[in-house]
Amino acid sequence: MEFVSARVLSNDVARLAGFYEQATGLEARRPAEQFAEFAGASGKLAIGSTATMPQSATAGPKTPEPKTPEPKTPEPKTPEPKTPEPKTPEPKTTGPDPVTILEFLVEDVDRAYERLMRLAVVPEIVQGPTTMPWGNRSLLFRDPEGNLVNFFAPVTEDARARLAR
Repeated sequence: MEFVSARVLSNDVARLAGFYEQATGLEARRPAEQFAEFAGASGKLAIGSTATMPQSATAGPKTPEPKTPEPKTPEPKTPEPKTPEPKTPEPKTTGPDPVTILEFLVEDVDRAYERLMRLAVVPEIVQGPTTMPWGNRSLLFRDPEGNLVNFFAPVTEDARARLAR
């Protein structure tokens, strides 16, 4: 098995692809209106339309039905008020994923940051250029749909060696 790409879903593929073209300097391949793909040396970032996915695929995990424990004591004669049923959250189709970060290896994080600031395309900088404890210099920001994006470069010998593996 080989990992080849990650895909984010969007209600507006053209807008999100345009953002990544500006932010990365890469050109998207767009074989269809509902799909764009960026190819790098180590993998691909794909952007797909929510319209091409079954609703069940974009709804997230199903919330299990709450189980009512068996009463150990007899029911009281006076009925107690019922607890309202928990509401199932609306299905999530696009937008920020709080646990996923799209990562791009760049030559120089500080220059990439300056370039993004000149272009004024990034809606939110989460963390400006920072050297992380594991030896990468990192710039964390959000794309127009709220997804976390990291531009990083290894700056220590150990970080460069890990990346070379």
